[in-house]
Amino acid sequence: MKESNNDNKNKRVTVVALVTALCLLGDSMLYVALPIFYKQVGLQSLWEVGLILSLNRFVRIPVNPLVGFMYRRLQLRTGLFISVILAIITTIGYGVGTGLVIWIILRLLWGISWSFLRLGGFFTVLDASTDANRGENMGRYNGLYRLGSLGGMIGGGILVTIFGFHGTAILFGVIMIVGLPLVYMAVPTVAKTTTATLSEKNSPVSVPRKMFFGFTFKAVTIIASGMILAFLIQGMFNSSISLVMSMHFGEEISFLSWTIGITALAGILQGVRWLWEPYLAVRMGRWSDGERGRMPLFLWSLAISAVGFIMIPLPFPMAIWIGITLVVMAASTALTTLVDALTSDEAQGQDANKLMTTYTVFLDFGAAMGPLVSYLLFSLGGTVFHVFLGAAIIFVLLLIFWTLAQRWERSSGSSGDGSRASV
Repeated sequence: MKESNNDNKNKRVTVVALVTALCLLGDSMLYVALPIFYKQVGLQSLWEVGLILSLNRFVRIPVNPLVGFMYRRLQLRTGLFISVILAIITTIGYGVGTGLVIWIILRLLWGISWSFLRLGGFFTVLDASTDANRGENMGRYNGLYRLGSLGGMIGGGILVTIFGFHGTAILFGVIMIVGLPLVYMAVPTVAKTTTATLSEKNSPVSVPRKMFFGFTFKAVTIIASGMILAFLIQGMFNSSISLVMSMHFGEEISFLSWTIGITALAGILQGVRWLWEPYLAVRMGRWSDGERGRMPLFLWSLAISAVGFIMIPLPFPMAIWIGITLVVMAASTALTTLVDALTSDEAQGQDANKLMTTYTVFLDFGAAMGPLVSYLLFSLGGTVFHVFLGAAIIFVLLLIFWTLAQRWERSSGSSGDGSRASV
């Protein structure tokens, strides 16, 4: 019976991840289609496109705490229903709405939807997991939901040429309706989400720990590390990789008898990452659930990222450069999965709702600031090499900090608190 219950919880993580992927289809489609078809939806200039594509991320910063508060009083199933319904409304709205004001409202609604989805996914993983499989479940959730980004960008890019922008948006919105019965079947009814007391019933911690801003010191440092990694990976790297490629290889490249734009090649590279994540993220999480814990893999991924960020601006032949970039992207998959898992580990013994909500706020802040800071540095005369070298130095500083923190934790004997963040 216990094994069957664990299987059901693992399936719940899978279903919630796939529902999240469905809801991402419309948002991801915008990134490849809106810069081309923006006049068809009543936008007048590319700066309006930039505003529309970034607005949802900024709105999540103040909205996340409100959504976390609501999850204390709502069933998890109810919160996920809200997120799916808002995603359906906004995506169909992309197909019928016109004008800047309407699109601002739609993107604000999508930001709220994503807050419910992201926190609901974290809480699902927390409720379904133990120390033995928390990393694996976090990797499963992260890997599967990013298939929505892959489907939205590649599928959306193809379908727009067949059905047009409006028809594709409406089609994706209709497909998302499937998410409602999936949530109903997979997520059980409870009085309210149990995340506020998860820590007390799952954690062996009984010795009080020093608190900072309502969290343990380790929780604060993990949250800060997650924000920095979101800044570097989701913000800076993702937004500037096409710029780096154009610097190295020009606007177009020829392969055999084919000519391909550099932005298309950059999109393919990103798609490769989303394609491997359902396997690689789960594998990374499962490895980190082992006896050695998460920190060795986390430290190695930081080291690989530091070296890779130094090499990416250098003029290697294309095949070697792409290989280096793929290694860096694999390390990014590991870092994203592991910092999520480390945060959920530290939620055991604390207010899990408050901790995970705070974590998502700082993730969104870091990811939103990455492109702004990077392109500000470029506009002030900074080169790609300088910007990526600065990022590599930050990776090295994180590596030094967590190496010293690990040694201090071992010497203090605090690794026996049951946390998977320990080694």
